[in-house]
Amino acid sequence: MKVEKERALQEHRLRFGHEGRIYAAPARVNLIGEHTDYTGGLVMPMAIDFKTVAVVSGRQDGLAVFYSANYEEEVSFEIASLSRAASGRWSDYPAGVLWSLLEAGISMAGCNVSLMGDVPLGAGLSSSASVEVATAMALLGHSGIELPLEKVATLCRRAENEYVGAKSGIMDQFVVAGAVAHRAMLLDCRSLAFELLPLPDQVRVVICNSMVKHAVATGEYGNRRDEVEVGQDILRRERPGIELLRDATLEDLEVCKGKMTEESFARCRHIITENGRVLDARKALLDGDMGKFGELMVLAHESMRDDFAASCPEIDGLVRIAMQQPECFGARITGGGFGGCTVNVVRADGAERFVETLKREYSTSTGIQAECFVCAPSDGALELAAKGGVS
Repeated sequence: MKVEKERALQEHRLRFGHEGRIYAAPARVNLIGEHTDYTGGLVMPMAIDFKTVAVVSGRQDGLAVFYSANYEEEVSFEIASLSRAASGRWSDYPAGVLWSLLEAGISMAGCNVSLMGDVPLGAGLSSSASVEVATAMALLGHSGIELPLEKVATLCRRAENEYVGAKSGIMDQFVVAGAVAHRAMLLDCRSLAFELLPLPDQVRVVICNSMVKHAVATGEYGNRRDEVEVGQDILRRERPGIELLRDATLEDLEVCKGKMTEESFARCRHIITENGRVLDARKALLDGDMGKFGELMVLAHESMRDDFAASCPEIDGLVRIAMQQPECFGARITGGGFGGCTVNVVRADGAERFVETLKREYSTSTGIQAECFVCAPSDGALELAAKGGVS
């Protein structure tokens, strides 16, 4: 489903009886740098042309009413008494954003918000951040408030961490809010400094959805995060000068190996080596060396599979099939793990052939019909009625 601006505006008008302003926020794919963001590390995501749209109009009774066209469900909240009370449903994401804005001392007027999106759920493309940022843009626009990129991303991250209960880092919300078309973003998740890097015209990014779902608010994702934090705490205690895992070297980790579990050691090793791979990938892009970039993607996948233990047989199969194709520079798991998608960098002139082969061979080996998308780096969140960016 492609989200159409006029359809979204019309559905909102028919449902709530008022014209609305419409905002959009994209999905994202992470080219390299997995599970590094919540320890102050380095990532290289880009926004892609799936999106969530939010249409907002006013109401006078002090309520915030959210309607999801995807779920065909409406929920309402009393703004003045909104508390942190997650329900485990889709509405936690927009409600969490409203709660986060209120907690930051930002006044919110009564509103109706319609949400509609085409981001595949549970695929590792950050459907949650897309909903959060679209909601934040709509609520802020409705209240006549402008905030810098870093603030919008931080407030949306707080919604996901503290209201929804998912232990995500800042990467998703930051790139969804601030991406630029035709560029990948190298983001320092500690300082929030970022650099926009060009992707060569002769390559395409292909996302392949394994159709294996995951939920990041529960289960293995949270377990991995806990194992990382235990290791980080030990390094902080034992090695002066280390505040975040970002500061640690492999030598630091080796010194502390006997003080942590094998699992924590392996998870931390993945993150330390992954930060190095992101820097190497930056150099490869600046040098136009897609062969090297692809090698780093494969190393990153192997580290996610072996040290972080966050892959699965279907994803490993997709990477293996991809790397057998002459059009493919590199392939790896992307997103939180345990299913979801692979990201593949391929030659532009062979992208369609690559997709056909990958889908056919994956279906033959698993019986699963994968979904594949050839993507271009897209802009971050914006008001669709405005020209040239976020209003």
